[in-house]
Amino acid sequence: MIKKTIIIAEAGVNHNGKIDLAKKLIEKAKSAGADYIKFQLYNADELVTESARKAKYQMNSLKKNETQKKMLKQYQLNELQIIKLFKYAKKNKIKFMLSVFDQESLNILKNIKLDFIKMPSGEINNFQLLKKVSKLNRNIIFSTGMSTLSEIKKTYGFFKKNKKIKKIFVLHCNSSYPTPDGDVNIEVLSQFKKIFNSNIGYSDHSIGNEAAIVAVALGAKIIEKHLTLNKKMSGPDHSSSSNPIEFKNLVNSIRKTEKFYNSKKKIVTKSEKENLPLVRKSIVAKKKILKGETFSEENLTIKRPGMGISPNFWNKIINKKSKYDFFKDDLIKV
Repeated sequence: MIKKTIIIAEAGVNHNGKIDLAKKLIEKAKSAGADYIKFQLYNADELVTESARKAKYQMNSLKKNETQKKMLKQYQLNELQIIKLFKYAKKNKIKFMLSVFDQESLNILKNIKLDFIKMPSGEINNFQLLKKVSKLNRNIIFSTGMSTLSEIKKTYGFFKKNKKIKKIFVLHCNSSYPTPDGDVNIEVLSQFKKIFNSNIGYSDHSIGNEAAIVAVALGAKIIEKHLTLNKKMSGPDHSSSSNPIEFKNLVNSIRKTEKFYNSKKKIVTKSEKENLPLVRKSIVAKKKILKGETFSEENLTIKRPGMGISPNFWNKIINKKSKYDFFKDDLIKV
């Protein structure tokens, strides 16, 4: 049975703070085949100090001296906007998800029914926030960029203590935008699979779809990747995100990869069966054989098709006397 991978289109702040762009991202995520569209829920005043610098990837030539807080303020969505987007996603028949970054924003989450709450990599050791999230008794997905295995285990164990949280997914992640190929470290998922009982996924910040496809092959149950309307738009994440066509290609590739894992059993498949008699071989006459003649390596050989006696019975046929006349290439019968 094919198990469907959950595919999350991470809108993040690629809406540039504009509700109409956010709605277009919802539409594009749906048309690309994503299961979820995800936005970021934060209050910049609670998230970052006045003087905090922007990360290197967030820099651009026009606003090089801009603080991280000033930048984030531009992309902050308020409660009314979040609810509008939640309803718009429902109208477009795509599931809605939010990453939460601060305690104040949790109040908005209480009023929205979501399948999962997503905890971003930067909050993995923020147990004041994690405690409040845990009390909501919602299913959890958390990313693990910039973290050690011991930190990941601690956070997983913390959520695991709450028996009301039914599902906890751990996402391998590299918090570099874009992630250099040599830093993807996708084989980490094999380790995660053993530790976290296959409840694993991958939040992909690399360029291209290859890492996400390998992640699915390694057992990822969730794939998350940034979606943008246009890579050339102004903003911190656009250039390292997938455009709608690239995202649709990702979804199609994942769905195709899933089909490769249809069965763990080695069987002769339906598509193979029609080829089996044409590709397998049978015992045939190497030359003309007369009735009463003894079968031997001199007058028998093995050739396609496999519609006669199987080569498995070669030793049982050798030294028997022929009951019929055979011409060259005739299938032997006894």
